[in-house]
Amino acid sequence: MANDADHIVFEDAHILFKNFAGAETKYNREGDRNFCVIIPEDIAPQLTADGWNVKVLEGREEGDAPRFYMKVSVSFKGRPPMLVMISSRGRTNLSQAEVEMLDWVDIKMVDLIVRPYHWTVKGETGVSAYLKSMFVTINEDELERKYADIPDAGRYED
Repeated sequence: MANDADHIVFEDAHILFKNFAGAETKYNREGDRNFCVIIPEDIAPQLTADGWNVKVLEGREEGDAPRFYMKVSVSFKGRPPMLVMISSRGRTNLSQAEVEMLDWVDIKMVDLIVRPYHWTVKGETGVSAYLKSMFVTINEDELERKYADIPDAGRYED
């Protein structure tokens, strides 16, 4: 993981709580696209000191070590992120209309860059993480690989 003042690079990252569709949930407003990324334990204190909103996810089982994570917003306002899905067919750039498919794919590996947004509200300050770019390699099953070379004929509509 590389970290500088302009962005943080996470390679072979682990993401969780995916909501690329921006669905309303108990913890999310309608339209807010986001996910969380696990932060390496040795980097978490420095990110917290720098104002990033690092949280702790307690272990599920007794004896499991806690993990550090932060929420990453996926916004298409202003500077939209570059989102790329990689499969046996190659790379596919995902648009705002297509990005929600990442909620459902079986992810093999993720590399991503987050950029900071420095905010001040009522005298409080902090740093929110916004997605700059993400490359998602998906796991494909035997049938996806078998039929990967067949051209897409489009969608069947009634």
